[in-house]
Amino acid sequence: MNILNRLPLSAALLFGILSISPALQADELQDATQLFKQGQHSQALNKVNNFLANKPRDAQGRFLQGLIFTEQGKIPDAIKVFSGLTADYPELPEPYNNLAVLYASQSQYDKAKSSLEMAIRTHPSYATAHENLGDIYAKMASQAYDRALQLDNTNTTTQTKLAMIQDLFTDKPRSKAGAVRNPALLGNKPQPIASAPAAKPVVSTAASAAPVKVAAVSDKMLNVLEAVDAWAAAWSAKNVKKYLSHYASDFKTPDGESRKAWAENRKERINRPKYIDVKVRNGTVDFTDDTHATVKFHQDYRASNFKASGSKTLLMVKSGGNWLIQEERTR
Repeated sequence: MNILNRLPLSAALLFGILSISPALQADELQDATQLFKQGQHSQALNKVNNFLANKPRDAQGRFLQGLIFTEQGKIPDAIKVFSGLTADYPELPEPYNNLAVLYASQSQYDKAKSSLEMAIRTHPSYATAHENLGDIYAKMASQAYDRALQLDNTNTTTQTKLAMIQDLFTDKPRSKAGAVRNPALLGNKPQPIASAPAAKPVVSTAASAAPVKVAAVSDKMLNVLEAVDAWAAAWSAKNVKKYLSHYASDFKTPDGESRKAWAENRKERINRPKYIDVKVRNGTVDFTDDTHATVKFHQDYRASNFKASGSKTLLMVKSGGNWLIQEERTR
């Protein structure tokens, strides 16, 4: 996916470039802006360069120059321009935001994050920078999850998290308005200085209820899978107390034995082998309601004296904010 979203710059955005001071509305800058609107980037660059020859520190002229370089794909030149603006006009948030867009287009997410943090520091209410920073965190998380899976490709929770983030960065048609959802970085195009609010780079809010609902369900699913992973990790660590804490007070014990007898039996079986290694993979979650879920997965069990592999089902309940096991089935 091309992280730098190349939507046409609107007329309102271009008007924003000239709206700060009548003194800046010199003929050459106006002409450069018109040429830029028309997609005649080389001619626009010539005009803005002529303008800057007489006013080399002019913020609006330099900003337009940076936008032109961006449209021409001259990313190093654009970075140089916007970096210069941050040095000369550190109080302006937009150059930092645009730097972040450019760094992100080169997968330099640490630099993009730093630039956005500076934008927010100079202008805490700059919503575009906050949104872009969220996208940067998501991209960095995606890289971290991908590295984690390279080390352990059986981690079900990590697989789910990575899939969710990859889905976030995939263009999908909206169900209601037919608009394209592109929250991908910096889906927000480089911003002009003092652009009109209506002209900010837009991620369509049409049918916004749908993604909010999906996110809520996905978060709940992740919570359940994380609880299963924690249960398997405690089992592998032979931490009996922590392992047993993952079972609900009304856990249905096998063969109808008492909870106390079952717990003592589990303690003895966990302590007996020298080591235990439990891995869960290919997990799926189905919700009966907000507090009850059925988790199905493949379990690989290895110990110093035994190993087994097979499918398993856990019936889980949410209690006190935690997902606990009510019933355990081997299928």
